[in-house]
Amino acid sequence: MESLPGGYRAVVVGASGAIGGALVDALRADPRCAEVAALSRRGTPPLDLGDEVSIAAAAQALAPRAPWHLVVVATGALQTGPRTPEKRLADLDAASLARAFAVNAIGPALVVKHFHALLPRDGRALLAVLSARVGSIGDNRKGGWYGYRASKAALNMLLKSAALEVARQRPQAVLAALHPGTVRSPLSAPFVGAADPASEPATAARHLLSVLDTLPAEGASGCFRAWDGTPIPW
Repeated sequence: MESLPGGYRAVVVGASGAIGGALVDALRADPRCAEVAALSRRGTPPLDLGDEVSIAAAAQALAPRAPWHLVVVATGALQTGPRTPEKRLADLDAASLARAFAVNAIGPALVVKHFHALLPRDGRALLAVLSARVGSIGDNRKGGWYGYRASKAALNMLLKSAALEVARQRPQAVLAALHPGTVRSPLSAPFVGAADPASEPATAARHLLSVLDTLPAEGASGCFRAWDGTPIPW
């Protein structure tokens, strides 16, 4: 991460997941990174996206070592219960929709709420959430996957609004929604066959960090980018 200062500190939320774990490994391998806080429900401190008290407590635990220059929320779920993603309106279920929004939009938004204050007030900082191309309203050509699409679209709006607010006190902070592409992980396993094109988590992590590292300081905050850096329509 050449755009961040030497000795930068990084936080990865969702470190027990495939992409989150790969991000932790990549950051720890960067000699310019002084510390990586790998947060998950089973970590120390524990962070549960469904429990705002735990999110606030985790941020408070890291506050004495602030500033943290990089925060990545590497969480998300395509299937949040026994039901598979909805293909038709007839498949919609209130409980499944609520779970999708809780995991994919509300939880990450609460992380941004509590963790943006750990970013430096002066100097470059990066905060990213994992979104998905299927969360793009403008790019939706197939429909289906109602809960996942809608919850990721909601996450994009929350991130965009947060970017505008954070800029008032941290003008050099860049917030971004990132699409990692199709990655071999427990999330994608039920939907990606062995012969389907997909990247390994370590490759996806390198791509995501590279995109973040090259986001310009001016005009990029609140953007929605793919793993290769190309913009995705809202």
